[in-house]
Amino acid sequence: MLRIVPHSRFRRAALVLACAALATWTAAGVRADALDGVLTVRSAYVNVDHGVFLLHARIEYPVNPAIRDALRDGVTLMFELDTRVDRERRFWFDANVVELTLRRELAYHAVSDRYVIREARSGEQASFPTLEEALEYLGTVDGWPILVEPQLDGGRYRVSVRAGVRRGRLPASLRVLLFWTNDWHRVSEWYSWSLPV
Repeated sequence: MLRIVPHSRFRRAALVLACAALATWTAAGVRADALDGVLTVRSAYVNVDHGVFLLHARIEYPVNPAIRDALRDGVTLMFELDTRVDRERRFWFDANVVELTLRRELAYHAVSDRYVIREARSGEQASFPTLEEALEYLGTVDGWPILVEPQLDGGRYRVSVRAGVRRGRLPASLRVLLFWTNDWHRVSEWYSWSLPV
């Protein structure tokens, strides 16, 4: 006959608590990031038109149910393309010539059932029926002026580009709940190449 003494009850309770803590810790480790998925600069190049260097880039942004749900709940996402042009030096740190960021905001408009992209600098807007089409538009940069020829004074130059996504504006109802989370910020690796001068 099995006899349970108070000491073994304590061990059993401790074992149950340890298992519950392990399950919670494992579930938190497996939890997907809000911006989980591919975020990479697929290709980029610069061409020169009348002394202006124009950037062309293709970026793949993540798409998952968490992004779609957040946009439908009123969260906006800010998509950024950081660009820098550095003069390469042999015996010293590279000198930064230009550092620019292209910012565009993605929001969901419930009344029209469309995804709206707004250029942060100019305020121009474009709308799309699906999230995939909006992300494809955001991932295509064609002819963005980053540099003019007089800014270059000979030597070797390197262009670097990286894409980023972060949470933009929140509706008032979500500000209290999400102000401390950092799940909504990601950047890609730098994509670099030598500038033909």
